[in-house]
Amino acid sequence: MKAAMPITSKAVPANADAAAAQRAKNPTIPAVIVNSQSRISYNCGKFLGKGGFAFCYEVTSSDASDCRTLACKIVSKKLLVKDSQKEKMIQEIEIHRKLSHEHLVKFYDSFADQENMYILLELCSRRSLMELHRRRKLVTVPEAQYFMRQIVSGCQYLHSNKIIHRDLKLGNVFLNSKLWVKIGDFGLATQVNRDGEQKKTMCGTPNYLAPEVLNKQGHSFEVDVWSLGCILYTLVVGRPPFESPSLKETYVRIKNNNFKIPSSLNPVVAAFIRSMLQSQPQLRPSVFAMPHDPFFSLQPILPSLPESVLTVTPRLDDPARQALRNIRNTSAIAAEDEEMRPQEQQEKKDQVRPTNAAGKAGLSEAASNNPPAVVLQPRENSNGQLLPSRQTDKVNQQMLFEQLATLLASPTAQAGPVSKEQMSDAEDPASTPIYWVGKWVDYSDKYGLGYQLCDNSVGVLFNDCTKLILSANQQNIQYYKRDNRELFFNKNEAPPAELQKKMLLLEYFRTYMMEHLLTTGQDMAPKESDKFARLPVLSAWFRTKHAMVMYLNNGILQLNFFKDHTKIILCPNMEAVSYIDEKRVFTTYRFRLLAIHGMTAALTERLNFAKEMLDRMLRAELCGNGRVKAPDALIPTAK
Repeated sequence: MKAAMPITSKAVPANADAAAAQRAKNPTIPAVIVNSQSRISYNCGKFLGKGGFAFCYEVTSSDASDCRTLACKIVSKKLLVKDSQKEKMIQEIEIHRKLSHEHLVKFYDSFADQENMYILLELCSRRSLMELHRRRKLVTVPEAQYFMRQIVSGCQYLHSNKIIHRDLKLGNVFLNSKLWVKIGDFGLATQVNRDGEQKKTMCGTPNYLAPEVLNKQGHSFEVDVWSLGCILYTLVVGRPPFESPSLKETYVRIKNNNFKIPSSLNPVVAAFIRSMLQSQPQLRPSVFAMPHDPFFSLQPILPSLPESVLTVTPRLDDPARQALRNIRNTSAIAAEDEEMRPQEQQEKKDQVRPTNAAGKAGLSEAASNNPPAVVLQPRENSNGQLLPSRQTDKVNQQMLFEQLATLLASPTAQAGPVSKEQMSDAEDPASTPIYWVGKWVDYSDKYGLGYQLCDNSVGVLFNDCTKLILSANQQNIQYYKRDNRELFFNKNEAPPAELQKKMLLLEYFRTYMMEHLLTTGQDMAPKESDKFARLPVLSAWFRTKHAMVMYLNNGILQLNFFKDHTKIILCPNMEAVSYIDEKRVFTTYRFRLLAIHGMTAALTERLNFAKEMLDRMLRAELCGNGRVKAPDALIPTAK
């Protein structure tokens, strides 16, 4: 048996070298930020992202009594040259500092030094609904109910305090470690000072603008309701309602109220969307009336969601939920028992220190019950036909191949390599993958390939092409039959007879990786949301003399290079690559930004190799054990 070195996502301090490299691009951002008034200092850590004038970093207080990790929004004073910009910044701070609600991003403090202004905010480690949308394209109706109930609750608080947000959109609806909604970014928010007051400023995000804003006829709280309609539509349909190739056409569609609701959408959901997207503001429901809409009574609203929904559709095996679930396929709406003694392939000490992967926060709540085993059907398309996983995999692989081909053929890439410092402008921490393979153990000569995901869940792709995975809480088990039917059951139950041997083998793999390979994090305590979790699983793999190539059924392609222990993790939905270099620094880049700013020679070489491997996968057939069998003439040419 051959084993891989571990990739870890356990909670360790952000890599100092990577954080320093980012700050080097912005020399006014200090390693230690000091509030001169409170005399509290904050250590500047992981780079979280940038937008507009602001850069955002994780910070931790030097005060031993306060060990919280916060988000720090940093704006250079040199960029606030106009009085209007300064006033806007002050207004954002003044509005946000007086707000306190469970579904609003918490404001902690603001201060300044000679170079910058700093705003300390609640850290939302699960990013925003925009990243969820990019990974999933659309969500199920129960998920939409869950998110919308919390968004509406936050808006009720704002409107009761006479505040219009004016920029509600997926990217400003953040998610904390428990996947609770946190509305943020109050840069365009405004206070209503008297009843009936109409605001005149034209502001917002094009796809979410209400017609009264475009027509400059004055607007009030109803613009937030319109935006909520756009948010719900985007979540359940997969694209904004008025989106078009040009901004001009988008505005024409908004003014003419020209949008279409797919016939496959639940009619109650469709009616709720139409009510919010009424052209006449006075015809829209208030946020206080919304909770009484039938949309929120379709079924009991889910109390929580598992982290896996950030990238994979949740389990909705309850009959009532099955009847209400959305079409899962985006295109439907948008157009066996022996002791194992493995030998390790690589050293045990190869451990990654993530610099922009969000940390995993465990919860303490225990699951309330152990649901019985449930069999789910394979995914279906809009015609009710089975959509084989292999077909979906091919679509994702083709999409990723085309993305890489476009990037590698870009003028910037063709012009030659750039330095790592120049490439840092292409960083996008928000695109960091949720799941990737942290460890693997090859015993395919007898049983299959065992692996551990970065969250500590353990799976096996067996030689008979069935798949089994045990969740990080060591309780929930997910099994894929050869025909792609899913079986879910609890570890405390006796497994079906056909799985007894495979469960023993899974335990062998898990024990081996625990004893011989580095742990990637702590085991997770059971949570109420675990019963809805569906994990991604390994669906194909192969080895060359240069790398181990692994493909997860959520579209993730991972390559572990043997010579220098570097890795790349590619995601077609996020159009991004995470690169783990020789120093085990984990950094994520967007393809679009790499095409602008360029790539190092090391990353270019690995992306070229990944493109060759994708070509191999697209032209190949799967062997019976999930391994990719390529044409004899197809030989990788990595250097």
